[in-house]
Amino acid sequence: MNGITHLEMYQFVALLLLGLGLFGLVRRRSLVGMLISVELMLNGAGLSIVASGQLTAASGAMAQLATLFVMGLAAAEVALILAIIIVVSRRFGHIESNNLRTLRG
Repeated sequence: MNGITHLEMYQFVALLLLGLGLFGLVRRRSLVGMLISVELMLNGAGLSIVASGQLTAASGAMAQLATLFVMGLAAAEVALILAIIIVVSRRFGHIESNNLRTLRG
């Protein structure tokens, strides 16, 4: 087959998601924007795991289980971070990360 394979295409998309998430994490000032960037990075990791797991038939199911674990971890992380964002918003009145030097207020 001439050209790129499906695995290479999926890995490229996963790398793109990881790069966009990293860029957003560095550039965003609000905590919600940072949370979305971390979610992009975790989605890229999950896509990469599933794409790599499709190389062999035996590890395909394990790769899907690993991706479900990553998705569960991402859901737990979102719940925890959103709770922290709500507390910070109520306490300081904003969620800009560069204005939050300490958590004392």
